[in-house]
Amino acid sequence: MRLKFTGILILTGLFTLNAQTSDKELLEKARKIHENAITIDTHNDINVNNFTEAKNYTMDLDTQVNLPKLEKGGIDVSWLIVYTGQKELNKDGYAAAYENAISKFEAIHKLIDEIAPDKIGLATNSEEVRNLVKEGKKVAMIGVENAYPIGTDLKRIKEFYDRGARYMSLSHNGHSQFCDSNTGEENDDWLYNGLSELGKEAVAEMNKYGIMIDVSHPSKEAIKQMFELSKAPLIASHSSARALCDHSRNLDDELLELFKMHGGVVQTVAFSSYLNTEKDHAFAAATKELYENKAEEMNIAILEEDSIEQLSQAEQDDYYEKIDQLKLDAKPEIEELKKKVIPVNVSDFVDHIDYLVEKIGIDHVGISSDFDGGGGIDGWQDASETLNVTIELVKRGYSEEEIKKLWGENLLRVLDEVQAVAKEIQKA
Repeated sequence: MRLKFTGILILTGLFTLNAQTSDKELLEKARKIHENAITIDTHNDINVNNFTEAKNYTMDLDTQVNLPKLEKGGIDVSWLIVYTGQKELNKDGYAAAYENAISKFEAIHKLIDEIAPDKIGLATNSEEVRNLVKEGKKVAMIGVENAYPIGTDLKRIKEFYDRGARYMSLSHNGHSQFCDSNTGEENDDWLYNGLSELGKEAVAEMNKYGIMIDVSHPSKEAIKQMFELSKAPLIASHSSARALCDHSRNLDDELLELFKMHGGVVQTVAFSSYLNTEKDHAFAAATKELYENKAEEMNIAILEEDSIEQLSQAEQDDYYEKIDQLKLDAKPEIEELKKKVIPVNVSDFVDHIDYLVEKIGIDHVGISSDFDGGGGIDGWQDASETLNVTIELVKRGYSEEEIKKLWGENLLRVLDEVQAVAKEIQKA
């Protein structure tokens, strides 16, 4: 049997290993289930600066995801994300976004083909996932967060497919040329009241080539229209339940019912502000002063999100690298703070899984982290702590079969169905 993780992870405050037999049995049960499951995290952002010969994912970098952390946490499959922030809807904007997207595709392929071909492989379908896992390799899959780099040339959808992309969202924060974003809800400001005409064509093209349509960022109306038009099931690659946390990035009960009706899957996301607003705000307020003082010491200016979006991609990468270092330096002080102010944790995360399972059934729920893109909660701060999620699921009474579905089988089923639809379309 292949070894998926090393060491024993203990979730402070949620699970404590002690002399009690029940606790020891629970941990052993969780470890065995975690070992037997194909564990898939559907959303991990990347920085191309971490895909060079001198600095890459074979090293235990200060990233939430890399090969050592995946190994320690027993994660089999990491969906690496080709993300592009939203800029102006014009030729120059599309050109810059396309260049950015290609650089990320190339970085992922460099990791797989040149840097660590003996440790990780690219999968584009469920069979390739299962084969790579059997070989004892980690698996990379590629998702595109924001179709903005497509521009108005829908032939690029096939190009992105050929480069390995197997899911794509039609917008991010801000309306794209394809559809409205959830961000329009704040001021009731919309471009299309759903999908644009180009967006409707894009849905058909994604169906044709077997790219899963990701609805984590589009507006509610856009999502409803995608359900109406798509011949294949949809996914939400990193979203949670709006009934538990009223954020526009989450899915309300009406949208959840559509996932159940159409056979899709919602990948519950470990993003604190999408899980428990009250706890997130309280902890954020408590940490703000701490980070500001640390930033002053390190001569770093902390920027608001709209200011970050105005930076070039290179400037954004440089900024986030500095922020990551700031957080690393402040970690001991943050740990002390947690004793006074309880942060959003794995229990809060699994509350959302519980709700989704109750609402739409075990076959339509999955797991994602949004690591290196803002995700991470107490107890699951990086890939190395992943066993803690399985421990909490076992505590809640989920069976091994159910946990396997949550960790990967549901997502692989949807991928199979989407690709089966594509074959039928291409035959026709």
